[in-house]
Amino acid sequence: MTLTMYVDTDRWRAHQRGLLAEFGGLVPVAKGNGYGFGNARLAAEAARLGVPMLAVGTADEAAAVAGDFPGDLLVLTPHRSGEPAVELPAGRVVRTVAHTEALAALPEGTRVVVECMTSMRRHGVAVGELSRLPVRHLAVEGFALHLPLDRPDGSDPVDEVSGLVRAIDEAGLPTGTVYLSHLSAKDGLRLAERHPDTGFRSRIGTRLWLGEVEALSSRATVLDVTPVSRGERYGYRQHKAPSDGHLLVATGGTAHGVGLEAPKYVHGVLPRAKGLARAGLATVNRTLSPYSWQGKQLWFAEPPHMQVSILFLPGELKPPAIGDELALTVRHTTTHFDRVVER
Repeated sequence: MTLTMYVDTDRWRAHQRGLLAEFGGLVPVAKGNGYGFGNARLAAEAARLGVPMLAVGTADEAAAVAGDFPGDLLVLTPHRSGEPAVELPAGRVVRTVAHTEALAALPEGTRVVVECMTSMRRHGVAVGELSRLPVRHLAVEGFALHLPLDRPDGSDPVDEVSGLVRAIDEAGLPTGTVYLSHLSAKDGLRLAERHPDTGFRSRIGTRLWLGEVEALSSRATVLDVTPVSRGERYGYRQHKAPSDGHLLVATGGTAHGVGLEAPKYVHGVLPRAKGLARAGLATVNRTLSPYSWQGKQLWFAEPPHMQVSILFLPGELKPPAIGDELALTVRHTTTHFDRVVER
């Protein structure tokens, strides 16, 4: 009995093909937990799409999927001098580099993509360093520009990219290929008009694998159903049941990523008010879970355990049977499913 992601495979793959047609030169990304699918599965899907390159997060991830994807592997995390060596498939790996000292230390002939500093202010070579880059001993295969998602100042991402492409050209470096993150297909067309001799390749992960929301659904198996009366104590901390109802034990706990939440950037008054309300309820041990039964979102009866969660089902709802499945709304990028089932 498991935490399961169900996939409408035909619909999922149709979305992939549509995005591939929309973004010329698209580079799929498979990293971290593989967006809930696992990196090996996504590498195999990228091979099915027939793309020449797959982007991964780390050198270890490149080594792990080398047997599942036959093409080039672009490592997104910038290489740093002195990092532990990883055995990688010869000739197929392209390293991202964002610091001049790392470029200088790489062996002759290493395939690299140079990342430039953008308004993200995360990492990258500054414009003023471009003309002094120690790259003559390397195979420079392009430049990478990682852009912010939001632009509250109203700035145009196309202008930012265009300015950096001109700076790269003025430094005497090749502008044949530029890898982009977080740019729309429409903006990509605008760039192509401005720079017809540059190939712009978008690296896309979330939108490619998770963009067709209706093709994916998550379900948790009910492992136990126990009736409780109002005021009856239960669980590790012996809380009192708020009313008559049932305790449901369902698959999915902290080991799966259930109940763990990354910080979110909140926009607007209403979302902030909702966040304050949730925080207030949490102080009195009232926390909504991501589980639902018969269309009703359930409360955690207590904090999630390692591999299961205990939920409170109000008495007015007919309880599920052991073996039934509860709907589950989770972030795929933080969830580890026990299995992926295709339909």
